[in-house]
Amino acid sequence: MNVHVRADSIERVEVEGCDTIPRLFWHQVRARDARVAFREKHLGIWRATTWRDYGERAKWTGMGLVKLGLERGEVVSILAETIPEWLYADMGTMGAGGVANGIYPTDAAKQVEYILNDSRSRFLFVENEEQLDKWLEIRERCPLVRKVFVFDMEGLSEFRDPQVMPFDEVMALGREHDAAHPGLWEKLVEGSKPGELALLVYTSGTTGPPKGAMLSHRNVIFQIRNADAFIPMSQDDEQLAFLPLCHVAERTFTAFLPLRSGAVANFAESIETVAENVREVAPTTFFAVPRIWERFYSSIAIRMKEATWTGRKAYQWAIGIGLRIAEAQLNGERPPSWLMLLYRVADFLVLDNVKRAIGMHRVRFAGTGAAPIAPDLIKWYRALGIDMREVYGQTENCGLATGMPDRIKLGTVGVAAPHTEVRVSPEGEILLRGPHVFMGYLNQPEKTAEALREGWLHTGDVGFIDNEGYLRITDRMKDIIITAGGKNITPSEIENQLKFSPYISDAVVVGDRRKFLTCLVMIDYDNVSKYAQDQNVPFTDFGSLCRSREVQDLIWSEIERVNENFAKVETIKKFRLIEQQLTAEDEEVTPTLKLKRKFVNEKYKGLIDGMYAEAV
Repeated sequence: MNVHVRADSIERVEVEGCDTIPRLFWHQVRARDARVAFREKHLGIWRATTWRDYGERAKWTGMGLVKLGLERGEVVSILAETIPEWLYADMGTMGAGGVANGIYPTDAAKQVEYILNDSRSRFLFVENEEQLDKWLEIRERCPLVRKVFVFDMEGLSEFRDPQVMPFDEVMALGREHDAAHPGLWEKLVEGSKPGELALLVYTSGTTGPPKGAMLSHRNVIFQIRNADAFIPMSQDDEQLAFLPLCHVAERTFTAFLPLRSGAVANFAESIETVAENVREVAPTTFFAVPRIWERFYSSIAIRMKEATWTGRKAYQWAIGIGLRIAEAQLNGERPPSWLMLLYRVADFLVLDNVKRAIGMHRVRFAGTGAAPIAPDLIKWYRALGIDMREVYGQTENCGLATGMPDRIKLGTVGVAAPHTEVRVSPEGEILLRGPHVFMGYLNQPEKTAEALREGWLHTGDVGFIDNEGYLRITDRMKDIIITAGGKNITPSEIENQLKFSPYISDAVVVGDRRKFLTCLVMIDYDNVSKYAQDQNVPFTDFGSLCRSREVQDLIWSEIERVNENFAKVETIKKFRLIEQQLTAEDEEVTPTLKLKRKFVNEKYKGLIDGMYAEAV
């Protein structure tokens, strides 16, 4: 059955003539001038950068590139964490007529080499000595790169290389070139065209080499203007920037949406300090991948286990009231006035303190996306009084395809965004069409032809649209498990419930063409090690912790709890723990902190086969 939905359009704020990213950026620089654009923490103090300063540094960066020979349409790559200099390089490159391309800072030298050559990058910005070392290792195999610019020269004061230049020198060169050529920058900005390639976003490459998704100025401008439907933001909003800026989600929230809203981005010190920084900033808008939301929940769950009897009871009472409110609202019902009064008391006495503990007490919009999330987790946040909503999209459609209107339906990713068409193919694949659909994959016409057919983007996701127009995603087409008995199983639903446990960081369900399901589990080290210490379980390192009988029993009890929610054929019969503490720098993990299913299945094949060999 072919199901087709087109969302109604909504009124949006238009900026006359700002049909490319550079034009919109410079319009806002002039309009906002001395207003705060973003903040970063330096020596323990949050320091502000104005739109005027933002614009000047972007212009000097762009003019420096022009002076060094950047031609319109040439690619400039950025290899750095989420820092303000990333934005200067990004906006400077596009303003000068170049194409901006981000490289994940966790990528190994070999991956950097592939992306630089595939994108034919002419210039490269790197953050520091660590990232520069990657370039130095591969430079002989990347002949197209003319110059490398270093943001942070700490540890490199004595370093000299004719191909490497400190970022400050690039800006100084650009400032001089701008003074010597008045009006050139404005000409370059006005020379950008809506249909031109603006940026490359390389996919994480879970099923092969990364693919460079080509996004035009028109794609991005459309999404900037279209986001009002589901992401309410204004110049009074504060947000925290911490995900990689080369990922389309963070690029959208930190670099692009503020061009419309004027919201202030606060740069986290690092991914490790997000919990601390979010409490300091107390954002009003917060977007994160599910793993971050799971960590916040886990920290509260563990804290409640350690609380006094009175504290635990108070929390259970208050969250119970919150859940009743959340369930009523999710059912489209208006909670009775007495329950709302009771909730205000619960919020004053307990829930507000919980929100402050995770820095969410000012949040007006909490967004989650880029990976599946457990519906119970969304319900828990809504019970706290946090308006959490799930959005759905892909790099290939420039970020946003569906979102939640006023009525939330758990288990779905909402309805189609304005001017976006969503269709489900006879095979169950979700298809998208609209002005946000990308130009194709760089240098890969066959992959482009697979993804784009008759104007429709084939997402690779499986799902259906219900009778109210809400889209439900069941899994990735390539991830569906067909057991030896012919049963089709969507592993993501089981995995999401497993990850709801404070002791499980991630999980991969296995069982394709097998007689039963098994599971590989990555534990949450902080919470599991705390459990082990409380139970006097001896361990010396991560591996010995995973091998302890008590931890094995703990994880099995969490799996059994989840098994109760599924039919017998969908239950996990055996599991193994991954005895390595994985981070985004490991090949098994994507930059958005998801385990790569295909890679994990291949790397841990012996572990998996061992579980099935025991059953023979």
